[in-house]
Order: sequence, then C-alpha cells, then structure tokens
Amino acid sequence: MLGAGVATASTFVEYPARMSKNLSGQDLRWHDLSGRDLKGARATRANLAGAILYRTRLANARLVKANLVGAYLVEARFASANACCAILTGANLSGARLRKARLARADLRCANLAKADLSGADLRGAKLDGATLDGARLKGAKGVRAIRKARRSRHKQGRT
Repeated sequence: MLGAGVATASTFVEYPARMSKNLSGQDLRWHDLSGRDLKGARATRANLAGAILYRTRLANARLVKANLVGAYLVEARFASANACCAILTGANLSGARLRKARLARADLRCANLAKADLSGADLRGAKLDGATLDGARLKGAKGVRAIRKARRSRHKQGRT
C-alpha cells in the first residue's frame, strides 16, 4: 500500500503536445513535460513541483522564483537559463546541462547534481546544503563558497 505523498503513475498529467511557452504563474505540479522544447520559455513563479522534465530543452528559459521542489530534471538542458531564486529542493538534476545558467540565490538543498555540467554557472548565494555534486563539472562556476560549503556538508553527513 502506498503512503501519503507518494506519486503513482496515474498521478502525473500529460501536457498537450503543442503548448504556449508562457508558463508564468501556472500550476503544473506533477505534469510530464519530458522531451519538450521549451527553449526561451517564461516560467516565472510557475509551480512545477514534482514535474517530470526528463531531457526537456530549457535553454534561455526564465524560471525566476519557480517552484521545482522534487522535480525530475535528469539530462535536462538549461544552458543560459535564468533560475535565480528558484526552489529546487530535492530535485534530480543528474546529468543536466546547466552551462552558464543563472542559479544565484536558488535553493538546491538536497538536490542531485551528480554529473551535471555547471560550467560557467552563477551559483552565488545558492543554498547547496546536502546537494550531491559527485562528478559535476564546475569549471568557471561563480559562487565557489556555496559549492565548498555543500561539499563540506556532504562530507560531514558521511561521517555520522
């Protein structure tokens, strides 16, 4: 028996094949947007909590203050996207391409960024406590303090 808060296959909503790229303020919780081309989309303050965005193209998208808590963003492409102040707590971004993405002041606590490409990304002021950064590419990333703090946090957790 599934407990409260557990997603099942019937929980996810399939979004129409043709969709507007203006998603600002929309409630898209638990929607499956896998593989969509959302380059340049505007999703400011959109609620994408628990959404599936597997291999979704979000280059140059505007995700400022978007809620992506627990979202599945494996291998998503965020090159030059603006996700300042976005909430990505517990999101799975493994293998995502975040080159030159603006993630300043984003909440990435407990997010999975394993093997993500964060080259040239702006992580200044980002919360990365408990985030997984194993194998992540960080060349030229801004916000080294946040990255070091996250690594120390993961190291301490491993010792307890």
